[in-house]
Amino acid sequence: MELTKEQQEIYDGKKGEVLSKVMKSLVLYGENFGATKMVPVTSKYGHIVTSFGVIVIKGVFELMDQLINAGLKSKQLFTADPRPIDPHVPANLLQKIVFKVMYGEQKRYEQQLSELGLLSKNSFSCASYLKEVGNTPKEGEILSWAESSAVNYVNSVLGARCNRNSGIMELFGSILGFVPYFGLLTDEGRKADWIIEVKTSKLPEPQLLGSAIGMKVVEDVPYVKGLDKYLNPKMDDDTVIYLKDFGAAAASNGAVGLYHIDGITPEAKKLKTKLIKPNAKTYVITDEELERVKNNYPVIWKDVNAKPKLCFIGCPHMNLKQLTDWTNKIEAKLKENNRKKVSIKTVFTAPVPVIEMFNKTPEGQKIKKMGITLSYICPLMYMSNPLCAHVPVITNSNKLRTYTSARYYTNDEILNKITSEVK
Repeated sequence: MELTKEQQEIYDGKKGEVLSKVMKSLVLYGENFGATKMVPVTSKYGHIVTSFGVIVIKGVFELMDQLINAGLKSKQLFTADPRPIDPHVPANLLQKIVFKVMYGEQKRYEQQLSELGLLSKNSFSCASYLKEVGNTPKEGEILSWAESSAVNYVNSVLGARCNRNSGIMELFGSILGFVPYFGLLTDEGRKADWIIEVKTSKLPEPQLLGSAIGMKVVEDVPYVKGLDKYLNPKMDDDTVIYLKDFGAAAASNGAVGLYHIDGITPEAKKLKTKLIKPNAKTYVITDEELERVKNNYPVIWKDVNAKPKLCFIGCPHMNLKQLTDWTNKIEAKLKENNRKKVSIKTVFTAPVPVIEMFNKTPEGQKIKKMGITLSYICPLMYMSNPLCAHVPVITNSNKLRTYTSARYYTNDEILNKITSEVK
């Protein structure tokens, strides 16, 4: 890798041994993917994926201490993924004890994050790019982020540029202010390897469509045709919500770091089919194909016929409109079924700033009466508790289904299940 004079001095240890190790780590990382140079990070804020103080990652805490003791700090203030625990989320005594032990380093770790450049005590969300949270990169900006769904969103919907970095590597890039130039940072790396032709009878469920595409293209870049007749090219709230959930499923069920939607996403609007590589493969998605994909999801509950005991909605975190829409839909469905409360314990998850806004709305006053918990938690971290993993949990998130024992249902199926008698 060709380094600038400043970068070479850092590499050679002229600005400290620890910073040299940071540089050498990024150089090795970049060279492994064919990078020949570093480029400046230009976004206002960073985002890191490791936000949980789980006791088994002692090496991370020790590394953080080395960075702090060397006087290093991120050149960008950063947001982080959600906290792993919330005392308000349903859990029995044994589960709570395990949480306390599992995440015993949480307080220490949050202090370390604060010393390294955490934006604020409320800067924990996998959807930090939401306008309500404020960490929204601009088109063309270079990022040093991690978190699969966030990287997927900022690349695709906002037109920023970021590779699918791992935890810690993204922090190293923010500390240095440089990242290796390869992959999704390059024009060539952002071209599509696949043409996805959506030929469904209606707008497909975003989590299901993203899942099908992710499993087919894996880490490649898809160019999706056929959604422009359903989605608003002006990126209204409904379109943003759809793409957020679609992208999260594609990023977790595969490894998609960037997608293009014909006539919708910024690069597809500008470059159109010039984004498609000459040898691109084609994948046709019909109603039947989506049904096939859904029917092949494994159910890994101990008892596949168990009654659901918990439902998570909001992975990735929901925005204000999603919270409002879900509340109104549940209220209407409960009334239709002559019920006052949901029949399955239900948890909505969202960033703290969104929760604070929602609590001031009429809908925010309704959910407690309906038996719904509103939390800033990461559902994946909740399900990482081995005692919680055995609980029959349902969700509308294909990301949560992929990483845990939770069972996936479409939005309509979830709505019907939590508002009617549990069977």
